[in-house]
Amino acid sequence: MSAEEKGLAEKPAAPETPVAETAAATPPAPPKEPLTKKLFGYVRIFFSADPTWTDYLLLLIGTISALAAGVPFPLMGIVFGQLVDDMNGASCAAEQHDANPFRYEHDINDKVLIIVYIAIAAFCLIYIYVLSWSLISQRLAARLRTKYVSALLRQPPAFFDTRAAGGEVSTRLHGDMAALQAGTSEKVGVLLASISFFITAYVVAFIKQAKLAGILVSMIPAYLAMGLVGGAFFQKYMIKAAGAIASASSIASEALKNVIVVQAFGAAPRLEAKFADHMATARDAGIKRGMSAAVQAGLLYFIAYAGNALAFWEGSRMVADAMAGKGSETIGQIYTVIFILVDACVVLGNISPLLPLLGGAQAAFDRLMKDIEEPSPIDGTSDEGVVLPFETRGEIRFENVSFSYPSRPDQLVLKNVDLTFPAGKHTAIVGLSGSGKSTVAAMISRLQDPNSGRITMDGYDLKELNVRSLRSFISLVQQEPSLLDRSILENIALGLINSPKPEHQRLKDILHSHELADLAKKGKDSINPAIVSSFGPLVEEIINLIQHAATEADAASFIERLEKGYGTYAGPSGSMVSGGQRQRVALARALIRDPKILLLDEATSALDSASERRIQEAVDRAAKSRTVISIAHRLSTIRNADKIVVMEAGKVIEEGSYDELMAKEDGAFAKMANLQTLGTAHKAEAGSSVSGESIESSSSATGTSVEKPSAPEVAVTPAPAPAAAEAAAPSGDEIAGLDTNRPLSSVVRSLGRFLRPSLGWLVIAIFAAVIVGGTFSGSGVLFGFTISSLNPCSGSMEKVLYYGKFFGGFLFMLACIEFFANFAAWSCFALIAEKLLYAMRVLSFRSLMEQGVQWHQSEGRSPSSLLTIITKDSASVGAFSGSTIGTVFSICVNFIAAIILSHIFAWKIAIVCLSIVPILLGTGLMQLRMLARYEERHAEAFNKATSVAVEAVQTIKTVAALSLEHEVLGSYQRLLKNNRDEMVKAAAFTNIWLALANSVSFLVYAFAYWWGSQRIMHGEYSQRDFFIVLVAMLVSAQLWGQMFSLAPEFSRARLAISRILGVIGLGSNDHVHDNSAPCGSSTADPEATGESSASRLSAQKKSGVQITFSNVSFAYPSRPDHPVLDSVSFTIQPGQFVGLVGPSGAGKSTIMNLVQRLYSPTSGSITVDGVDISSQSTQSSNTFRDSIALVPQEPALFDGSVKFNVGLGARPGHEASDAEIEEACRLASIHDVVASLPEGYETECGASASRLSGGQRQRLAIARALVRKPRLLLLDESTSALDAASEAALQEGLEKVARDTTVLAITHRLHTVQKADVIFVVEGGKIVDRGTHSELMARRESYRVNAMQQMLQ
Repeated sequence: MSAEEKGLAEKPAAPETPVAETAAATPPAPPKEPLTKKLFGYVRIFFSADPTWTDYLLLLIGTISALAAGVPFPLMGIVFGQLVDDMNGASCAAEQHDANPFRYEHDINDKVLIIVYIAIAAFCLIYIYVLSWSLISQRLAARLRTKYVSALLRQPPAFFDTRAAGGEVSTRLHGDMAALQAGTSEKVGVLLASISFFITAYVVAFIKQAKLAGILVSMIPAYLAMGLVGGAFFQKYMIKAAGAIASASSIASEALKNVIVVQAFGAAPRLEAKFADHMATARDAGIKRGMSAAVQAGLLYFIAYAGNALAFWEGSRMVADAMAGKGSETIGQIYTVIFILVDACVVLGNISPLLPLLGGAQAAFDRLMKDIEEPSPIDGTSDEGVVLPFETRGEIRFENVSFSYPSRPDQLVLKNVDLTFPAGKHTAIVGLSGSGKSTVAAMISRLQDPNSGRITMDGYDLKELNVRSLRSFISLVQQEPSLLDRSILENIALGLINSPKPEHQRLKDILHSHELADLAKKGKDSINPAIVSSFGPLVEEIINLIQHAATEADAASFIERLEKGYGTYAGPSGSMVSGGQRQRVALARALIRDPKILLLDEATSALDSASERRIQEAVDRAAKSRTVISIAHRLSTIRNADKIVVMEAGKVIEEGSYDELMAKEDGAFAKMANLQTLGTAHKAEAGSSVSGESIESSSSATGTSVEKPSAPEVAVTPAPAPAAAEAAAPSGDEIAGLDTNRPLSSVVRSLGRFLRPSLGWLVIAIFAAVIVGGTFSGSGVLFGFTISSLNPCSGSMEKVLYYGKFFGGFLFMLACIEFFANFAAWSCFALIAEKLLYAMRVLSFRSLMEQGVQWHQSEGRSPSSLLTIITKDSASVGAFSGSTIGTVFSICVNFIAAIILSHIFAWKIAIVCLSIVPILLGTGLMQLRMLARYEERHAEAFNKATSVAVEAVQTIKTVAALSLEHEVLGSYQRLLKNNRDEMVKAAAFTNIWLALANSVSFLVYAFAYWWGSQRIMHGEYSQRDFFIVLVAMLVSAQLWGQMFSLAPEFSRARLAISRILGVIGLGSNDHVHDNSAPCGSSTADPEATGESSASRLSAQKKSGVQITFSNVSFAYPSRPDHPVLDSVSFTIQPGQFVGLVGPSGAGKSTIMNLVQRLYSPTSGSITVDGVDISSQSTQSSNTFRDSIALVPQEPALFDGSVKFNVGLGARPGHEASDAEIEEACRLASIHDVVASLPEGYETECGASASRLSGGQRQRLAIARALVRKPRLLLLDESTSALDAASEAALQEGLEKVARDTTVLAITHRLHTVQKADVIFVVEGGKIVDRGTHSELMARRESYRVNAMQQMLQ
């Protein structure tokens, strides 16, 4: 008889549990640990992360109740055995007519009552252990989450250089925590109950019938061998698949983050090919994993049925001996032993799918602990070290300092540097890109430690100082500043959190509370004195400090013009405001605490000259009372510095005042200054390159202007979100615009399309699953006949022996059929599922990449929420596919077969049994419903908390420099705490249904035995008919119950499939290539071939393009009443070099976005070579982009080699050769740098190219644009991170390219557009003037003032 009759808590699904789908990329498996070490390693999980006495108590209760829950069922086996004997007696009496069958009634009724009592005990025990273990796992996960995040926040930024920072943290907090919870929840209780069941069963069996029990012991080694060998293969392929999925997710994450660049270059097909390549590896490993699970499933049933065959054959001989007077064995005793031992072994087999979960939990725990226990060389949360007195002067000295980054230990960035930064003076550092300037800044604020030498502050070695105390005296404004995803008001206030000033200490409780967030919700009124005063005097004081700092940083005017003023949300990493705005808010955040040392790392690179001049004056004013250290490429910003340090290749080559250095005519500084001089054209190397705000900062034109207030709060990419909708970020799992409530019929229809290629496998799988389903009912028929034929009163000894052999042989044949049918069903379904998952992942990636920028940035969509479709949703679908689908299908077939068969043999018993089946199903359904609601309710809190942690890691330099570690951890814990009490209540209620679903079957059995015995005593049916109905129908009902234990997977999978199909439905096609083509080849990107063949607009011509704007007006969709451009008209001739200049927020980036057709104009038309692109279809607009190349201000590079990143710029359908890539890099003056790297062009750039300096990233982005040989080159502040010499070399390269190219450039550095054929001055959404540099200098005051401010001589 089958294990499905057992009353343990949810029978786990078959071994294909895709926990590892979400696990991180796992390194190759380490050498095998001994089993005892593994076991102790697993037990250690429960005692980690500082458990309380409550946790110990829960562990004790959970363990005892789980062990006790394994005992009732073997005891019930004894009662069932006695009932078999009683029913056999009643059956014989009824057939012989001369005996009274009702004399057995009292005994039968007593035993039925015993079953009821055991059922009640089982219910209580199951409920207690399931609740205890689910609480243990929730509490453990909450403790580990906090511990993990606080451990990450202790680490210096260098710790994250070697990791795929944000993506890995998200994987740990989503995937690894899910794996940990799955392996420490009620599954542990199930495991303990199964072990207890197994031991009790053998004890009972040996007491009842030692000889038969001894024979059946042979099943144990067979089961163990199957579990261990199969499990090892399963684990091996699971790890391989998880690694490939993590690599693919990392590509998807970066592509979604940089969707503007992906679209501008048509790079989606190449990224898709790389993504599909990893997913193909995962698919192949998944198929092999499915095959190993299939062998295990087949063997599980083979051993169980073969054991049944052996036992009944031996049992028939024992009954025959008893008939001959050689013993007292009855069929009931044999039934008891067979029943509980076969089930005990099946229970043992059912442990095998749990072991990967436990193994997965341990692996996840080890990964988490590796990060948690990693010692931090620079711990910003520690209280150790010398605390500096407030009177500290702030003189900094570098003494023979050398340094290299951990990712490239052989390359020294600083070489034996000796430097003094005098207290109270302004020291400037200048030098070529990559010379080590930013490294010096990072070392002063101790974001890095030197390899050798020492750095002192007022005589103290920085390593002796308390890190938080040191950083409290320093305010750092970085080259690419990050803001946190909260309001501008809160962002500026963060500067006060670690202020050392005595008068700021009393403000800290307010800074750590909700009050500023509540105030920010008031929008424009957040600085209204009447409203502020209602929050109390301390909040008033903070607001005054914020306003003063914003004014100092030249930020107050633009903030007040935003729609929600200081209450405007900055977005993730500050992406909702432009580059220039971000720098000013970061500067305000730095100035608010009135620091002793102000450290400016290219802090004004994204600003126009007028803003820069105002900030320069503020810095000069501030410099009178403090130490200022600034890093600059624009030498006009450091003219007033007391001392200038010139660096080259990690060494200090010159130092002195501005005049002293200019006096050395052949000196490095004087040469750099001459390169930047505006005065005469022959000195300037202005070529055709220009620069400007970044595409990332397209909101500079948008989010900053009066016309277009910053987008409301939505989680958006580190790209701009001008079009972000008013809608708040969607809750929980919902993603705007994606239908998660599709009817089931629509989901099935859509899936049918994907299953068509695997139709042959599907037919085999269904045929095999039908056989598997039929064998359950078949075993019932054999079982009924066997019990009946071994009844002593029904025949002679010879007959008993004959039937023992006959039905034993039949059962063995059934075992063989089960093996082959299970293997075929499971492996075919696994193959179909993996192919389906591969198609879904690749198509959802393709579809997301096809959507316009406007779509990505509206309705609260964010890269992280869209990434969950590819990672989390596909994992949910994976959890409910393959073996699970096979099992469900078999169960459905069995249920139909069982009903038909039961009614044929004994309809009176069958119809009553059928009426109680809904009770079994009802409890299962309720369990499903409660679990689904439980899941939904808590997804949101964890998502919010995880996004706080991921953001902290992505902006770790900012978090560390401002000492926000405790603040971030506080927000994280608050989000988790709100959740905890609710989860306890929900667990208590939900688990009642789970326990009921797993114990109500006993009550149903009790009723069935009572009703069946009544029918037998009335002579209507024999015990043979009763057992056929009992096994066929009630085992079916148990199996249905098992289906409901898959409830959470089913509800998750349905929502996930709806979302995935919603995304795929947005795409242009759903054809998936089998990814055997090499990465990036045109075979692997159907779009590329389609586009290149359709590319008629531009491919034939070699010269530049002509662009005409006719009365173009534009407003972002979220603010239709606020035009950003107003009737703009101009024509750019082929081959012209055009500059766009003007203040931040004037509309320059909007013009550039419209030229690329990232948005469509509200009115007017835009023509390129006479073709109106504003009315074109999306497909043809993609082809039109083939001849355009973009260089954004913040270079979006991908995790891959230098060669891969530059090659992404090639036109779709064409792979750039090594020679083309090298030529592009020479033009971008990056070739020598790349060639000097150990692996040359194959050097990995790291996540978001974090292993390269800002200037190197920018030059690679330029090389990527040049490899395309574009007819239109768009430069968006493309040289802001470059020093004068690199820029001059680059200008030369660009001049060569520009001869056949139309160039449109945004710039704040006016000297780069001197050679422009025409310069458009953009102000307030209109082109207010146009002309050459000399014409504008002569007639336009604002232009001349801006130019004069940048002149050095």
